[in-house]
Amino acid sequence: MTEYIKAWQCIGCGKVDVPQPPCIGVCQDRKVEFVYASEHEEVLARARTLEALARRLAWTMPRDGEWERSYRALQDQARSLLAVLANDAAGLDHPA
Repeated sequence: MTEYIKAWQCIGCGKVDVPQPPCIGVCQDRKVEFVYASEHEEVLARARTLEALARRLAWTMPRDGEWERSYRALQDQARSLLAVLANDAAGLDHPA
């Protein structure tokens, strides 16, 4: 499971501050990159959805003579999933 760090963010400049034990004088500020936990969870959810499709593709064993029907069904599922993910991404890019 992912470990989250609680922090404060300035609503003006965006500065992030994380409460720490008292400084012992060896601290150095470095530029780092963060993502919001909600965005991270969204990406994980999308990855799990894609993983489920990959598992179906990997472990589906069509009956004799049925490989094309199974393949087409998996294609349809993949297209539907990609459309949903594209719509979700468009909604994230342009919030209401």
